[in-house]
Amino acid sequence: MSITFRQVRYFIAAVETGQISHAAMEMNVSQSAVTAAIQALEAQLGVQLLERTPAGVTPTIAGARFLHHARNIAAAVEDAVRSPLGEGRAAQGSLRVAATYTVAGYFMTRHYARFRRAYPDIALEMIELPRGEIEKGIIEGSVDIAVMLVSNLANRAEIEQETLMRSRRRLWLPADHPLLGQDRVTLADVAREPYVMLTVDEARTTAGRYWQEAGLAPNVIFATSSVEAVRSLVAAGMGVTILSDMVYRPWSLEGQRIELRPVDQDIPSMDVGLAWSRKRPHSQPATIFRAFMSVAMGGGG
Repeated sequence: MSITFRQVRYFIAAVETGQISHAAMEMNVSQSAVTAAIQALEAQLGVQLLERTPAGVTPTIAGARFLHHARNIAAAVEDAVRSPLGEGRAAQGSLRVAATYTVAGYFMTRHYARFRRAYPDIALEMIELPRGEIEKGIIEGSVDIAVMLVSNLANRAEIEQETLMRSRRRLWLPADHPLLGQDRVTLADVAREPYVMLTVDEARTTAGRYWQEAGLAPNVIFATSSVEAVRSLVAAGMGVTILSDMVYRPWSLEGQRIELRPVDQDIPSMDVGLAWSRKRPHSQPATIFRAFMSVAMGGGG
């Protein structure tokens, strides 16, 4: 079996964008190249990784498991490329990285640990802050670089950003919900259901935008800043919600199943990325961190 890094990168891109066509645009290749690479990967592994639907692609159970390994592969390639050059030993200095709550909890931890191992002489300080404070810190210079929900970025005039991952938003349902049997689900269908609203990291504000654009409003029965509370309530059949794949887990803390369905409507993705000041040049540690994160997420060649 000979799996290529290109196949791994294309698979990661397809999962994170939810569309083969979008993955092709991100990788700057043809759609057929992405399709062929993923099909070859599935043949080599002997399992179906993606479920193809009219709305796009979603990972199967095997695909979700492989996604974790795929991201580990991408990070390992980064380590393998840098180690022979001795860059990890040569790089020194300090770096203050800010992260928003959701990014810190569901995205950044593994990358933080790998970066610290790869660059032990860079004093990396990671702090969790709300988006507004992160933007202020970037502008004032107290934050060197941030890993945040760049889809929420407000001050684009003074802050540059690079998207690392686009996490599609989908409908979360209890295992026996009637909407699972429908051919297509719209926001109008969701509006008729009791809804559990997540509020952390401006989730309510973001949701309000696409609901308002559709001329609809969710029937909110409970609003909470806890993702685990949302997960438990949905799994117990108390309501439904629309959240990003990055925070999705198939089981609640009580061991009840949560299902996913795409919504047949234009719902924006939740984009995770890097943000830094347009006015100040990167320090060496910040340059290294940016390159590390880009390659870890399947970019960089």
